[in-house]
Amino acid sequence: MKKKTRDINLFDISKTEYKSLRSDKIRTTDINILLNRVRLTKKTEFKKKITYIGLLLLLIGIASIFSLF
Repeated sequence: MKKKTRDINLFDISKTEYKSLRSDKIRTTDINILLNRVRLTKKTEFKKKITYIGLLLLLIGIASIFSLF
């Protein structure tokens, strides 16, 4: 078996090779992943708001009960 080696000439790069090298460096992201992340953050923020409002109402209720006594 013969080893095949090829010499790389840096001064003679064709446009197709340049495009393929360039396209490998471009980073893409899936839009569905980003949308799902936004939905999850909205859900968690909504849950936090509900718990804060619930705790606030509970504290106001406890304070009003103790103020009546």
